[in-house]
Amino acid sequence: MKTKASVIIVGGGLAGLTAAIHLLKTGIEVILIEKNEFPKHKVCGEYISNEVSPYFKWLDIDIQELRPVSISKLHFSIENGQMINCKLPLGGFGVSRYTLDEFLYKKAITAGCQIIQDNVESVVFSENQFKVSTSNSGIFESEIVLGAFGKRSNIDQKLSRKFIHKKSPWLAVKAHYRFDFPDDVVGLHTFEGGYCGISKVENNRVNVCYLANYDTFKKYRNIDEYQQKVVSGNPHLKLIFQQGKMLFEKPLTISQISFEKKNAVENHILMIGDSAGLIHPLCGNGMAMAIHGAKIVSELIGDYFNAKIGSRSELEQRYNAVWNTNFEERLKTARFLTKILQRPKLTAFVMQLLVLFPFLLSVIIRKTHGKSIL
Repeated sequence: MKTKASVIIVGGGLAGLTAAIHLLKTGIEVILIEKNEFPKHKVCGEYISNEVSPYFKWLDIDIQELRPVSISKLHFSIENGQMINCKLPLGGFGVSRYTLDEFLYKKAITAGCQIIQDNVESVVFSENQFKVSTSNSGIFESEIVLGAFGKRSNIDQKLSRKFIHKKSPWLAVKAHYRFDFPDDVVGLHTFEGGYCGISKVENNRVNVCYLANYDTFKKYRNIDEYQQKVVSGNPHLKLIFQQGKMLFEKPLTISQISFEKKNAVENHILMIGDSAGLIHPLCGNGMAMAIHGAKIVSELIGDYFNAKIGSRSELEQRYNAVWNTNFEERLKTARFLTKILQRPKLTAFVMQLLVLFPFLLSVIIRKTHGKSIL
């Protein structure tokens, strides 16, 4: 087992695995440390914008091997069931994280990535080198560390990141169902205190993932009661829970989801994916952002090791600048939407505006989705 590499990636989700494949393709040695086994279901909307398709092609990743569902339309409804329909400018595809992450995991191993299943206890930077300590596998060393450890981690706490000290009111729930749902549609349906995303993934499964304000959720004994009495207040969602057959033993949940601003660089660690910034799922583009962020950081690391970037300081400054150029406006829009969703009366007003002026929905989509990345 190697204990040294040019780059260590902490976290083997979508961003971490994509970055590993990219770096290995350009000849940079990588060790990736992930605490969970593959494959694993994750709380996620499981819709990816086609903006990433050219990049996947460059990485020699053929998503069609996974039999994804092609998605081209958005159906959006407010709590009383009023519906707005529009086309997605670039379209996208639906594929489960269970299938996609395992696929990328195997690609990374084939490319020569050493993947360690272990929990990272600390990341220490000293004398221009990192030491990454794990629970069972010892200490690993590298010149660069990428933080790809997701929405909330013990590492965030040890780095004392600002967002980790703020309580978040958001709870996410996800499960796969079997019921009749169009292949080419992603649905977004609001209910009191939250909203639900629905889209097909491979094998005719339908991913149902919703975000709920915890203050509305805690009044009820369990998820079933909450879905029956609150989420089903939207007639489109009521139909799903009445007719759909859940394919999980029980829904997956994540609490304390924070949409607060995060720094893309912390203690010299280059953050990617949700570790760098979590976009509100109402914007439906978090998976594409994670993939794009992996591309950005991998290209800059390549320039650093090829001496096109002269110092660590310049690398960090360049990464911050390019990351903000690509994602800061999207995240600002998402944080604005988050604040609206925390105010029921304002939410109702905005949703009525969208019903009256459907073009506003297209404006939101444009502001939260990127262009095709090469």
